[in-house]
Amino acid sequence: MNAPIVKQVAHVCIFAHDIDETAEWYRRTLGFEKKFNFTRDGKVFGYYLDAGGRTFLEVFHKDTSAFSEDNQINHICYEVSNMDDAIAHIRAQGVAARDKSIGCDDTWQSWITDPNGVKIELFEYTGESAQFVGRDRVAHW
Repeated sequence: MNAPIVKQVAHVCIFAHDIDETAEWYRRTLGFEKKFNFTRDGKVFGYYLDAGGRTFLEVFHKDTSAFSEDNQINHICYEVSNMDDAIAHIRAQGVAARDKSIGCDDTWQSWITDPNGVKIELFEYTGESAQFVGRDRVAHW
């Protein structure tokens, strides 16, 4: 059997209609502390919460008019040891994988979709990844 390409869950991304209330709930209820913010046009619209170890909860604001019980989870992210090897393995299985790119959080990423349409992000951390060094990041997407 081949060695697994996934090390662990890196993060789960959720949508929140009130990101301040959500951050406070996770801090108070589960002890998750904010690691860094995502900003756009000078405003915070998302952030990472530290869930322990190398696992995080990524939270983004979603307008309440587009919010429903069916769409709070946006994607699952898995940490991989080597992005190039992971992409090569996935493509060898006949699955489309985006070329790797560096995100605004200074982490390598690629995207795939499971047979049910679930978005899966693959992560390879770098020495400058915001998840570990902090510093708010400006999003350009």
